[in-house]
Amino acid sequence: MQLVIHAGAHFTEEDRLLRCLLNNKGDFSKRGVAVPGPGKYRALLRDTLAAMIDAPPSADARDVLLDVILDDESADRVILSHMFLFGAPRAIVRDGLMYCLAPERMVQIASLFPHDDIELFFAMRNPATFLPALFTQAPQEDMHTFLRARDPYSIRWSETFSEIRAAAPDIPITTWCFEDMPLIWAQIIREMGGLEHGEKIIGGFDLLADIMTAEGMQRFRTYLKSHAGMSEVQKRRVIAAFLDKFAIEEEIEEELNAPGWTEEVIDTMTDIYEEDVLAVSRIPGVTVISP
Repeated sequence: MQLVIHAGAHFTEEDRLLRCLLNNKGDFSKRGVAVPGPGKYRALLRDTLAAMIDAPPSADARDVLLDVILDDESADRVILSHMFLFGAPRAIVRDGLMYCLAPERMVQIASLFPHDDIELFFAMRNPATFLPALFTQAPQEDMHTFLRARDPYSIRWSETFSEIRAAAPDIPITTWCFEDMPLIWAQIIREMGGLEHGEKIIGGFDLLADIMTAEGMQRFRTYLKSHAGMSEVQKRRVIAAFLDKFAIEEEIEEELNAPGWTEEVIDTMTDIYEEDVLAVSRIPGVTVISP
């Protein structure tokens, strides 16, 4: 079986992504792709992994889990979305590493599903906006304490993914930038569902509709109808052009809760992030979905 694990990152439209997957549940099911409701597996998977800290899984643990999760549904590919699989937002960063529990968790997943083809889907987000978002849910009163005095310039997604790949080298990772999601939303859904490029899905422009004016969306849809047969790359260029003209500014601007950070700090972190995304793309076994 193909097992898709969508585990993050937090604050990357993760709930909306799951809703879109569930909206496609019927069509996916016809292709042998199961999208179980999160209530069927999140607590169950959490408790199972917790128990594995003290003892290895039983021989039938995998089959028991899938029986409960699938509830008699037949599938060749199963998509599980669990944002707290690698921890809660307030405890994500430790020793300068984001999602420090991820390597251990993926080793456990591999042990739990030893003969299945596991894939990890995980979004990146600019640490200049991601760390402040995490900080809003942290008990610490300042960013310096929240990061445990670590230099924010040193925090890299490439380190996180390298650690995961080292711990679980047989599990490929598909990632993308949160900032690119309006352009690649449909492709993310297709990749998670194992669909071919260009195949129709429900809600392929859901995210775009939230950040573009109603007039812009209407013109955009009209343009698509009059230019049938465009490739995905061409569609993304069209989306970028329409966003440039019809984006809702307040929807794409972010207010950062980062006490002590200047514009210079944020700009420098953004430059480092862009370089780090290139480093991530060079990690063997990691695929970056880009516009």
